[in-house]
Amino acid sequence: MSALFEPMTLRELTIPNRVWMAPMCMYSAATEGPETGVATDFHFTHLTSRAAGGTGLILVEATAVAPEGRISAMDLGLWNERQQEALARITAALKGYGTVPGIQLAHAGRKASTRSPWVGGQAVPEHEGGWRTVAPSGEPFGDHPDPDALTVEQIGEIVQAFADAAKRALAAGFQVVEVHGAHGYLIHEFLSPQSNHRTDAYGGSFENRIRFALEVAAAVRAVWPQDLPVFFRTSATDWLTENAEDEREGWTGEDTVRLAKELWAVGIDLLDVSTGGLVPDARIPAAPGFQVPFAEQVRQATGLPVAAVGLITEAAQAEQILTDGRADAVLLGRELLRNPYFAQYAARELAAERRWPSQYAGAIGIRG
Repeated sequence: MSALFEPMTLRELTIPNRVWMAPMCMYSAATEGPETGVATDFHFTHLTSRAAGGTGLILVEATAVAPEGRISAMDLGLWNERQQEALARITAALKGYGTVPGIQLAHAGRKASTRSPWVGGQAVPEHEGGWRTVAPSGEPFGDHPDPDALTVEQIGEIVQAFADAAKRALAAGFQVVEVHGAHGYLIHEFLSPQSNHRTDAYGGSFENRIRFALEVAAAVRAVWPQDLPVFFRTSATDWLTENAEDEREGWTGEDTVRLAKELWAVGIDLLDVSTGGLVPDARIPAAPGFQVPFAEQVRQATGLPVAAVGLITEAAQAEQILTDGRADAVLLGRELLRNPYFAQYAARELAAERRWPSQYAGAIGIRG
């Protein structure tokens, strides 16, 4: 059997294969009045087409737990029932194709209030509809405005917002929830000494800097059913210490291993291992599979299941990652944007069983 198409069981949930869709922001949510943050027909088409393509697990893009936690005004949200209702339509459709629906819950921290990437991604000032951003400390991301440093009370409110959003995710029909702790957003900002300059219980030592991440993870785990898994996405490195010419202190692969052990202790079932995003000028050696070694490091050091990401574009490449024991699953991003039917083509290439919708059965075996 192909390793890529072997089912995977986490807690009591079985995912039909290990071709998973990474959460990717589409900047296409509704932006007006009570519809703000609501999924649109675009999201329905975008996500269900990948389910029809045989993807085993689809993680819906970073979905904000509070209005000020959105990366942009066009981001999905899950802080009210209208947003929940729109997502329920999508989860029902994904399940109908045999795909497990998952969602990534997020708070953008100091990287919030921006324009969409295709118009530049710059920070949006308040007088143009933007909002004040928050962070562990007052240092900005690049040339963005200075954020407000969070109070301890506000930290507690955000932890509760993650838990409340997880409850809504469950009510919307999701079977996997992922806490977004990567890419320079709020949780990652607490983790890295480069962005966290606090002097209280949430800053300074490693144990203090991981406190917020563990509180969020524990709060989400507490409201999520015991038979369903919780994931955590991490940036395994800030790509600062790897560069001998960069004297800035950052988060490292060794830090990620230590964090993984603590996350496992509070009930996290899988670590989704990415990298980068904390600073705009990090030198990242992007190449096929360039982030896989970090997933492998966590898996070998802890035994915690991991998913690998990063320029995984070929069926044979993905299969090798799994057969070599470097990860337990692969998360595809841009490749699934280019080819919604990646899993179908990969299954044919690896001589695995394909999960075509019955309406497409007449095309099975036809090349091209």
